[in-house]
Amino acid sequence: MAYRIAPSILSADFARLGEEVDNVLKSGADIVHFDVMDNHYVPNLTIGPLVCEALRKHGVTAPIDVHLMVKPVDRIIPDFAKAGATYITFHPEASEHIDRTIGLIREAGCKPGLVFNPATPLDALEWTLDKLDMVLLMSVNPGFGGQKFIPHVLDKARKVRQMIEERGLEVSLEIDGGVGPANIMEVARAGVDTFVAGSAVFGAGKDSDPQRYNSIIAALRAELAKV
Repeated sequence: MAYRIAPSILSADFARLGEEVDNVLKSGADIVHFDVMDNHYVPNLTIGPLVCEALRKHGVTAPIDVHLMVKPVDRIIPDFAKAGATYITFHPEASEHIDRTIGLIREAGCKPGLVFNPATPLDALEWTLDKLDMVLLMSVNPGFGGQKFIPHVLDKARKVRQMIEERGLEVSLEIDGGVGPANIMEVARAGVDTFVAGSAVFGAGKDSDPQRYNSIIAALRAELAKV
């Protein structure tokens, strides 16, 4: 299985975001993860399509993974697609018509995915999994960075991986929240292939060191090599 590391820019230094993203990609990250919050679906307010567009104009060519923690979701999807998103994921409870929202993402030229909070059942996957490119499992409750990993999400990961394999699909299984060198191997063994890491990555090293992300991403890779 090919593993991908997706640092969340929620934990980056926004005063120099382009430089931060450049450095983390040079250090071996695979995907740029966007946490989009609306102060309605979740109790926080973060970034919108203009930031995505700015990074593309800055020269970022890596996949951009946009996690929409907004309600309703349909209005903002075309804006992120136009801004350069690669993946757009959303929470099923934030959409009035899940299948329609998936189709909207696909029609906009992006790869759709569903996101499940720690206590949200996986029921929607029974009817949508074959239409998705990604399933994102939250291993913290959404809204803030720096939270502790919720262990029971590993059971959900095993169930999703089993569903993907039984149907013979090529769907990425991503996890977000509290992932770092101490637990990434266990998470990978549960069937996850894409790992969002915010504070674990962007909080590493000294701000003045442009290569400060090398060691933390190398540490994550080293743990994944043990799987």
